[in-house]
Amino acid sequence: MSDQESVKDPAAAAATRTGPIRLLLVDDHRMVLDGLTAMLRPYQEAAEVVASTTDPGEARRLAVDARPDVALLDVRMRATSGLDLCEELLRVAPGIKVVLLTVYDDEQYLFQGLRAGASGYLTKQVEAEELLGHLRRVLDGEIVIDASLAGRVALSAARLHRGEFWPGAHLGLSQRESEVLELMVHGNSNRAIAHRLVLGEETVKTHVRSIFRKLDVSDRTQAVAFALREGIFL
Repeated sequence: MSDQESVKDPAAAAATRTGPIRLLLVDDHRMVLDGLTAMLRPYQEAAEVVASTTDPGEARRLAVDARPDVALLDVRMRATSGLDLCEELLRVAPGIKVVLLTVYDDEQYLFQGLRAGASGYLTKQVEAEELLGHLRRVLDGEIVIDASLAGRVALSAARLHRGEFWPGAHLGLSQRESEVLELMVHGNSNRAIAHRLVLGEETVKTHVRSIFRKLDVSDRTQAVAFALREGIFL
């Protein structure tokens, strides 16, 4: 049975709480925010968009002032990472639920989102009634995952259990980021890493910044020290 089939009437189910689900929408594209608002407009008795913004700083304020039940965030935004913003919103508004809504059907982003405290990870292909069903389940304390990712997540978990993943996968590193970090440990510069992996130097810099964020370090030295301390490549 699919997620959509498991909720016979998502709009009615969402409306059974005292009032509609209050939503905060955060995305760096105003067109996306307008589209989501329009999509949900016919379901105002079930869900109400109380605020929307393209500005991460304003999102932090709205999470407190607008008192949303759920914040829908994009994973990647120009000004910040949706993963970082997820953690910040949960810190400033402890009662809020965060659901990541993105175009990236990527299990690594999913794992990172769950580690950041998100209650769900959905793709932007989700239909309005299906989204309402997911939101109701989130408010009931469940974790919701897009159906397109569920099977791959189960396979990834099985492979990780069997030790078949690349070094650092358990920390949220993608396979390419693991390769970059290993070359960093061996003292390679960004230019040398780009040459070894046949990548552009700017692409390597993007991977390095992502590694810093995922390992919660601020520079190359700390990243290498972390890798050595944790024995990632042993």
